[in-house]
Amino acid sequence: MESFDLTEELQAITDLPTYSFNNEVDVSSLDHSAIAQVLDPAVDALAHSSESIVDPSVFDAYRSLLKHASALQGVHMTKILDSLSSAYQAEVEATSRDIDAEDQQTFMAHKVPLEIYAFLLHWLVSVAEKVKTSGEDDAPAPAPKPKRGRGGKPATSRSTARKAAEEWTWSVQIPATLALINKVLRLKTQKIWQTAGEREAFINCVLRPVYHITENEQYMKQQQIRFGVYKAICLAVKHHAHGLAAQISIMQSLQYYEHLSEYMAECLDVLAREFDHSQMGDEILREIANKNFSGQDSKGPRAFSRFLIRFAELAPRQVLKQLSLLLSQLDSESYPMRMALVEVIGSIIHELAETPEDESDSSSKSKHLKQINGLYDLLIERMMDVSSYVRVKVLATLAKLCDGSHKFPQQRLAITRAAVEALEDKTASVRKSAVSLLVRLILTHPYGMYGGLLSETEWKVQYKEVSDMLEKMEGNLGKAVERNDEEESQAEDEHDEDEDDEEGEDGEEDKRKKKRKAKRKGDESMEVDEEEDDDTEDVEDDEDVQMRHGSNAESDAPKPRKKSKKKPRKSELDLNALANEAAALGSLNENQHLEQKLRKKYCLDALEFIRQVEEGMQTIQRLLASANKLEQLEAIEFFRVTYEYKFDAAHEGIKKMLHLVWTKDNNATGEDGKEVKSVRSRVLECYRNMYFEPVDGLDAKQQTNRIAKNMIEMTYDATLAELTSLEEMMRQYMDDNFIPDEVVAKLWQVYSSDRPLPRAQRRGAVIILGMLALAKRQVVADRVETLVKVGLGERGKNDLTLARYTCVALQRLNGSAKKVKGSLLDKTLRLDMENPLFRKLQDAIERPCRSKEWFPMAEQAINTIYALGERPDLLCGKLIKNLTRRAFGRKSATSASSQQDQNVMDQDEEDVDPDAPHQAQSQKDDAKDAGDAFELSQLFFIVGHVAIKQIVFLELVEREWKRQKHEKEMAEKIGGAAAKSKEQEELDQVAGNAEDEIGERVQGMREHELLYGPQSLLATFGPMLVHIVGTPKKFKNRTLRATATLAFSKFLCVSSQFCEQHHRLLFKVLETSNDPGIRSNIVIALGDVAVSYSSIIDESNDELYRGLGDSDMVVKKNTLMVLTHLILNGMVKVKGQMGEMAKCVEDEDERISNLAKLFFKELSTKDNAIYNNLPDVISHLSVGAHAIDEEKFQNTMKFIFGYIEKERQAENIVEKLCQRFRLSEDPRQWRDIAYCLSLLPFKSDRSVKKLVEGLPFYRDKLHEETVFARFQEILTKARQNKSANKPDAELNEFEGILEESRRQGAEDQDFERNVQTQKNVAKKRAARRTQRKKPAATQHDDSD
Repeated sequence: MESFDLTEELQAITDLPTYSFNNEVDVSSLDHSAIAQVLDPAVDALAHSSESIVDPSVFDAYRSLLKHASALQGVHMTKILDSLSSAYQAEVEATSRDIDAEDQQTFMAHKVPLEIYAFLLHWLVSVAEKVKTSGEDDAPAPAPKPKRGRGGKPATSRSTARKAAEEWTWSVQIPATLALINKVLRLKTQKIWQTAGEREAFINCVLRPVYHITENEQYMKQQQIRFGVYKAICLAVKHHAHGLAAQISIMQSLQYYEHLSEYMAECLDVLAREFDHSQMGDEILREIANKNFSGQDSKGPRAFSRFLIRFAELAPRQVLKQLSLLLSQLDSESYPMRMALVEVIGSIIHELAETPEDESDSSSKSKHLKQINGLYDLLIERMMDVSSYVRVKVLATLAKLCDGSHKFPQQRLAITRAAVEALEDKTASVRKSAVSLLVRLILTHPYGMYGGLLSETEWKVQYKEVSDMLEKMEGNLGKAVERNDEEESQAEDEHDEDEDDEEGEDGEEDKRKKKRKAKRKGDESMEVDEEEDDDTEDVEDDEDVQMRHGSNAESDAPKPRKKSKKKPRKSELDLNALANEAAALGSLNENQHLEQKLRKKYCLDALEFIRQVEEGMQTIQRLLASANKLEQLEAIEFFRVTYEYKFDAAHEGIKKMLHLVWTKDNNATGEDGKEVKSVRSRVLECYRNMYFEPVDGLDAKQQTNRIAKNMIEMTYDATLAELTSLEEMMRQYMDDNFIPDEVVAKLWQVYSSDRPLPRAQRRGAVIILGMLALAKRQVVADRVETLVKVGLGERGKNDLTLARYTCVALQRLNGSAKKVKGSLLDKTLRLDMENPLFRKLQDAIERPCRSKEWFPMAEQAINTIYALGERPDLLCGKLIKNLTRRAFGRKSATSASSQQDQNVMDQDEEDVDPDAPHQAQSQKDDAKDAGDAFELSQLFFIVGHVAIKQIVFLELVEREWKRQKHEKEMAEKIGGAAAKSKEQEELDQVAGNAEDEIGERVQGMREHELLYGPQSLLATFGPMLVHIVGTPKKFKNRTLRATATLAFSKFLCVSSQFCEQHHRLLFKVLETSNDPGIRSNIVIALGDVAVSYSSIIDESNDELYRGLGDSDMVVKKNTLMVLTHLILNGMVKVKGQMGEMAKCVEDEDERISNLAKLFFKELSTKDNAIYNNLPDVISHLSVGAHAIDEEKFQNTMKFIFGYIEKERQAENIVEKLCQRFRLSEDPRQWRDIAYCLSLLPFKSDRSVKKLVEGLPFYRDKLHEETVFARFQEILTKARQNKSANKPDAELNEFEGILEESRRQGAEDQDFERNVQTQKNVAKKRAARRTQRKKPAATQHDDSD
């Protein structure tokens, strides 16, 4: 054939329509048999001899077929590929043999066939791809079967073509094709192609199919294909000078094919490891280091970053060599590149840390450590990155490094500090990652010498022991060498003292062991009997013993020294032996001294780590309330881990975590695509693991004791909120059957035990039992007698708190079924009033007592009577009469009574209220009171609580009447009485609805009979309460005033008539009372009164807000909570008082500030509520008597303006604020208005237009620097707006006007100042002239 130019041919086939050759056949117009006539002779020719490809007819036949490949069927493509592959392979083998024979003339003859085969294979690969993608619905290569199934529906006329397409599966042929290319690349091409250009053209042609295959992501996912590609590229680079071309191709691949990032990194790693050619990897790293990535481009940097990350994982040492250049990318605008560098540094640190260095070479080791420390410093520096994604990546990388075998204690401390600081980050994902890092730091901490736990108390003990030992050794260090100059008796004395010390230490160890055994024995018998404080001390002592054993086992430093100090008798002394012994002892002491110094440093590091983690716990406690679910879950995990590692401060977080049991959420999908548990289920799981899961090494009885003990201890020192959350958790566990019956039995055993248990323990048992009964009333229903005997018997008399919680448990006999609104169904249990239970409750209330614990006990006792009694009003009537007789009756034996009261006080000694001395003193001062003040207080407390419970009872009676009527009607209907006469129906209509009648009757009883009826017992006390509350100077007893005010408040909720007459008195007491407890109760009572009779309270709205300025934090908090409830539920109208609520946003007390923020957050969900009240808030806080300082004003406004999201609202606010400038004269108000304007988003051109239109109102205020600065901020914000119709020209013009107005205003101000100065000078001159005239006139008068 004529000469074949490979470069020209490759160029020609890029434009197939214009590509022509001599013997071209139009295959597209041929049928199946005609195509076979073209193909078969060419295939036979190649089968006969691979060199036949140079025959023009054979070559042109293949060219014709490939040019019109779209017309071919699958069988044709298979035959073409098989024939070319076989002939190509035969040609390569023949060439290889001839080259080995070193016959130049022979092997040069293979040059053209090889080029033709390379050309045809390249063309076939590109065609095969096109056929696959443009064929009739044929499948992607990796999964042909499903596509065949889907493609079976088209018409049968295409079935033949489809069947052929199904036979041709290119992806199956690729591995063999790549293997063939690899064989070609093993040829010694430099002997055939003598010029670099020709050789490069051939190698490029051979590799073009390889690069073409890499462009398909599905192919590269197959390992066999991937490895074939790697091998081909590596062979070309290593043996055929393909380095530069490969480098260009790889860089282009990274730029345009994102899926190749990791594959190219793997390829370069294979090239360096298996082919010993790392130069290309270095060149690519250098080229990437010199690239500039734009912050707007996301695709390019992401691909290069993935390449760097993968390459650093595979070949960290190679990347380390170029790291100095790559570090320039840490300043790149593109955050994906900065993230990549962070991961690269992490991989390098991991490699350096895990690779053993030569221990004998100290300089190399020092350099190695310095290198690692420098890299760690780089990572920690990136915590200041502006991108939160980079900060998250830094924290994730540091968390990975924590799992390494080398701990680097000093670096870990720096990492811990960085993580604790990151907890304050403004981005939730960063905070979550910081918590996650702290968890990893704790789980992988290196301080395991003394058991691995991280209690600061225990580590302080260890530190003190080591420090004492070190001091002792340093004191005796010089004595060993000087011992030969001392007297024998002195040496023996010292030896005896050391032995005594050793015995003393051993004695202490024995005591601790005994104590630990006693503790274990106590747990086995486990009546849960130990004192609360003893329990915790025993556990701590037990840990101390373990710590000390660990210490003694590893480093009981004094013992070897003491053995060596034992001396022979004086008669056996030898001076040389003594000198040798002293030298050896000195050396031993030196080693031990170094060891103790290292131990001391070790303890110091551990203590520093513990303190840093505990420093962050306060912040993580706040994260438990985060709006971000993942953040909450991470915080929960943190406290679970810190609890397991015995951090002293973890207990607070565990208690806070309990409140998350109320969270209402479901399982969700996390950032990594995994399912994330709901917060509630995670909290329940954590508590179950910590307190209820079995512990190894304990039998069943011990497990039961442990669980019961844990449950009881959870109630110790718990607040009301914590007990409420604990109740919900226990109810859930009981519903889910996580509480075994054995544990319930153990709790009953503790509660009813005759042994003298600590009060908190017995109380805890009945509290838990009451909680469990919420889910399963049978828990208490079967043991009512026990509750009555213990809680309302002698033990209850001596422990009123126990009696109170016993009453709560008894109330659970009614279960916890929620009442359905509108339902008449009532499943409550009602007992006959003759039941002994009520007698016991009456005795508990009436028993003479002076403890303040009586009040909460009496409250729960009344609740129990109303919850369980059929006619509670009868029993409560008797109670009130008896207490009235006691309070006002004549006391014939005062001394006996006081003695009895004294005995009661003695019994309740543990529960004496701190106010008792004050109360006793006030009682002595209250001789003028008609009755005993405390007994009167008890009476009023019962009267008030009975009044409020009677209302609830009347509602139940109303519902019961309605239920009976409904049942009667249903019975009549079923009995056939439904057929009524027409007259009867008319009569029913006239009579009206009986249910309305029942409701009106009950309402009438509440309004007119309870507090005003002639037969009403409560009516007697109304005037009495009004009198006592209204004359505080006469009734000075604090308890009496508090209970009277509380009862009076409850009376106000009973009747609107009573409320109308006396509600002003409550406001008066709120204003004048000095007792914060009374004020706090009044605030809560006013909330209840507002709910009952909102129309009455509306006229006194302003006074409701007075509590927000109270000096007492509890009063302020209660006021804020009550107002929040009333406003959000629409029970009171807001009339300009929202500013007082806004003041609380910046309150000094964090709880009040958080409550205020929560209020505004909820208020923002109401339509336009914040927008409508915003002008009043600004006025209230900016000027007048209620104004706050500027900094607080700005912080408050910044928070509130965050809820102005609607663009229309923002536009109207701009207009209103601009108009305010016109009426204001105070510069402070100008600054405040300008600041509020700067907080608006200015997203639309309409907002900017409103601002420009308002220019006349604020033009003359711009000379104030702060005001002008705010308008500059507004301009910047408006220019950042990305809308299409952004008014750039108007903004520029507006900026010029602002500058001019500012200059003019400044000139006017200067002019005014000058005029004023001149006026002042003129006045001074006039005054001087007047003073001069006066002496002259005086002298003239004297002369006269």
